[in-house]
Amino acid sequence: MLESVSLGTDYYPTQIGKFVEYDVDSTIYNNLTQTVVTYKYRIKEKFTALFKDNEGKDAIRIERFVKRYNAQKPYDSIPYTIKEVWMANADEKKIQVVENNIRYTKLIFPVQKNASWNGNALNTLGEWLYNYKYVDVKENVGGVPLEKVLQVIQRDYATLINKQFYAEKYAKGIGLVYREIMDITSNNVQPGVPIEQRIENGVIYKQVLYRYGYE
Repeated sequence: MLESVSLGTDYYPTQIGKFVEYDVDSTIYNNLTQTVVTYKYRIKEKFTALFKDNEGKDAIRIERFVKRYNAQKPYDSIPYTIKEVWMANADEKKIQVVENNIRYTKLIFPVQKNASWNGNALNTLGEWLYNYKYVDVKENVGGVPLEKVLQVIQRDYATLINKQFYAEKYAKGIGLVYREIMDITSNNVQPGVPIEQRIENGVIYKQVLYRYGYE
């Protein structure tokens, strides 16, 4: 368990039994099929076990569950089904999370505004310089008032024909509370019209805290 407040490790609590639920909205644009498809669902991430990974390092098993939105039923009446299993390595220098077999360095310690690091250092996706945009800020996320939140900008890149914006927010005592992905393209360049208003391909994704606790 990581407990050093001065380092900021409490932005990623590692206690087994911790869970966080998120409301997710995802929109997929496909110019080839001329379709725009929107998905709504709820994700639950739960820390379920400690184990040694294949390098002999302490690791955390993260079980991820999903329930699909149904306009005819409240979410609480829909059971979760297991979606996938991720894992995390946590120490007093960094947090690494393996998502879909890709390892990302999500946070580094100590937490300091403007600190930067290569979030893709241990994968093959190419260098992305993550940075702390702000730290220890009071913020309301998903209708939940939070005393101390930090934001990590993972990617912020734009041209006339594409835009990539990836960001996450973490709250002390909870962990991840917000994830945003905008990865869109458009060859239909129109003077004065932002790319968000002429999307041809890509995805816009938002994952927002619903509730958290221990069980």
